[in-house]
Amino acid sequence: MQKIVGLITARGGSKGLPGKNIRPLGGKPLIAWTISAAQRADSLVRVVVSTDDTEIADVAREYGAEVPFMRPAELAQDRSPHIDVVLHALDALASADGVVPDALVLLQPTSPFRTADDIDAAVQLARDKNAHAVVSVVETHDHPLLTRKKNADGSLAPFVPCDIAYPRRQDLPPAYALNGAIYLCGVETIRRLRTFEPPGTLAYEMPPERSLQIDTPWDFDLCSMIVANCSAEPSRMSNACR
Repeated sequence: MQKIVGLITARGGSKGLPGKNIRPLGGKPLIAWTISAAQRADSLVRVVVSTDDTEIADVAREYGAEVPFMRPAELAQDRSPHIDVVLHALDALASADGVVPDALVLLQPTSPFRTADDIDAAVQLARDKNAHAVVSVVETHDHPLLTRKKNADGSLAPFVPCDIAYPRRQDLPPAYALNGAIYLCGVETIRRLRTFEPPGTLAYEMPPERSLQIDTPWDFDLCSMIVANCSAEPSRMSNACR
């Protein structure tokens, strides 16, 4: 993986949090947090934004990202498969200037606290292990063996069978969830298997404070409070705000 492009996907429509990709967080648009991290990452040769929205495109360019093409409307719907968005971006880059990267790092604006160091570390992990793909994860507080499903009559049943009578989270093997911050995959693998998580994908673990995702108004309010706290007490600045 020598030539790696950072691809930021940001569509205009969002029912859960309208206008979230350019909503101000800590004095700058949400997407600018991801653009800034990607620009500081030494492992990326370009930072490209795929969007269908001219306002997002303008903001992305203002903060230094490339927007060499616009995403068609049919790939900016609620049910548009993300892999099709990525494949369109690859085709558009090849058509625009003949760029064929070795790998892509997919970066979603909804993960504002991922850092340039995180991006570079994920890339280095792939290089060290000669891996086709790396995705970022966080140890989950809600362990799957402690989850329940609700039956039609309202009673609870284990969601996942567990042989331990009274399981405690600290006694269970660690469980990890995709945190949505980093998806790194070789382009040939993306095209052939249509996924960023092929067999053999490695995990890059991130701490909870850098794994927050913004999908709802509450998520945004929480991240805003964290940023405000960092600004008010810089000596106690959280790693999430660095």
